[in-house]
Amino acid sequence: MGRKTTKSGKIRLMEVAKLAGVSPITASRFFRNPEALSLAKRERVDSAVKELGYVPNLAARALASHRTEVIGVVIPSLTNNVFADVLRGIYDSSEGSRYSIQLANTRYSILQEEKLLRLFRAQKPAGLIVTGINQTADSRAILESMNCPVTQIMEIGDSPVDMMVGFSHYDAGFAAISHILAQGRRRIGFLGARMDPRVQRRFEGYREAMKAASLFDPNLIVTTTVPTTVTLGGTLFADLVARTPDIDAVFCVNDDLALGVLFECQRRQISVPRDLAIVGFNDLEFMASAVPSLTSVRTNRYEMGRHAVTMVIEAIEGRRPEVPVLDLGFQLMVRESSTALDT
Repeated sequence: MGRKTTKSGKIRLMEVAKLAGVSPITASRFFRNPEALSLAKRERVDSAVKELGYVPNLAARALASHRTEVIGVVIPSLTNNVFADVLRGIYDSSEGSRYSIQLANTRYSILQEEKLLRLFRAQKPAGLIVTGINQTADSRAILESMNCPVTQIMEIGDSPVDMMVGFSHYDAGFAAISHILAQGRRRIGFLGARMDPRVQRRFEGYREAMKAASLFDPNLIVTTTVPTTVTLGGTLFADLVARTPDIDAVFCVNDDLALGVLFECQRRQISVPRDLAIVGFNDLEFMASAVPSLTSVRTNRYEMGRHAVTMVIEAIEGRRPEVPVLDLGFQLMVRESSTALDT
């Protein structure tokens, strides 16, 4: 005969407490703040929870405490390798804490982002991590009304909602072009896909660096709003070559496009780097192992995720950072694909 439950069939917290030999208050504290219990009591309550199959009612706890023990994470993609690294940092940093991570995917839609932020606000999260700094006026208003710590990630700006961790995409784009120019290249193409706000800031860095060198030419720019792929990199490069066959370098807004350009060069027997320099962005693992190896802008994605969670948790516990904006910077990883013209 099974254990006695409520009429609804749900195990109650007091049953967990009874089986564990602790008070209901102690059993409740196990879910709110397990570090406050002795190791022996934690083990007894944990054993009772598993034996009874008890699932805490987070909604009821949120009503009682005005917040859940959930940290919401709003990102634009679950399949992009860039965000996979960010999520790895988030999960590694939250492991061992009492907070759980709840993911939401905007699919690069500002309307979907607004919808998800409203949903999170209703759920009363302990904290929130949001991608980017270009929220709509409505989304920004929602974030400012969340009554919990909020960290914006992947870039930095002058007006954080609360806290921010990332780097300047404009500066990174400018640095990449400055490096290419220093190698003696002058006809530097720009290939862009998706063209979300962060990509647009990379383009602004490209444009300003080229203007500063009096080399900016709109014919060197090929972009699309469709999602990026390696195949798309080859297609965009083919369009660029048809328009401006005298190009001697190309800056790609991500590494997938850069790899596609390399493959298209190999098909066309264009020598890299003798005839064409290639620079990508993000420095995914395959950039170093490509033949020739590909130069890229390394972004500290794992560290962004790790710092974002740490900032949120410390703010929840009353230890807010003295400086709310953390600039992790970037590194230009120079490899074979962007060597000087005379080498």
